[in-house]
Amino acid sequence: MVDEKEMARRVQEVDLETVCGITSKLPVNELPEFAFAGKSNVGKSSLINALMNRRAFARTSAQPGKTQTINFYNIDHQLYFVDLPGYGYAKVSRETKVKWGKLIENYLKKSRQLRLVFLLVDIRHEPSADDKDMYEWIVYQGFEPVIIATKLDKINRSQQQKQLKILREGLQLRPGTQIIAFSAETKQGRAQIWQCIDELCAKEVREKITEVTE
Repeated sequence: MVDEKEMARRVQEVDLETVCGITSKLPVNELPEFAFAGKSNVGKSSLINALMNRRAFARTSAQPGKTQTINFYNIDHQLYFVDLPGYGYAKVSRETKVKWGKLIENYLKKSRQLRLVFLLVDIRHEPSADDKDMYEWIVYQGFEPVIIATKLDKINRSQQQKQLKILREGLQLRPGTQIIAFSAETKQGRAQIWQCIDELCAKEVREKITEVTE
């Protein structure tokens, strides 16, 4: 397991390298990408800031539903965090929702470096219809998402397992799907998320070495 104390110093350099809107061309990156999806107000920016060990680096919007871009954060010139637009905000028009959906779909289909999608859901509530649709759609695209249950500090410890069960059953998760409970306040779960990322990156390095030596 990754030690939580190590997390405070592991990320040295962060750069918001690319911002893609509806009409933007997706970047052709050479480094592995890790995407974060979730409805508006689920805490994506807080999670990404915690992983980067930054207070407020990830872009946030004053109003939910206003972020309409895919943001690519270069992490130590080793990998990318890809912040996808939040979905499910009721006050956004249907036309805008469709545009966001196409933006996300375009990225998931075309990125050659996408290694893992983290789907964020609020641990306090049953999954919304949008959460369920997003999970099914990510799976349909050929990915096995890791579910991150945010807002952990908003419930009592005794409620945690009950709420995680509600999420697992509500999303109808495939067997073996990993759920990580996360708190932006205490940083609980941060090391587990980084472990998922590090294991995939290490696997990719091993495969490349094998290709060279064969």
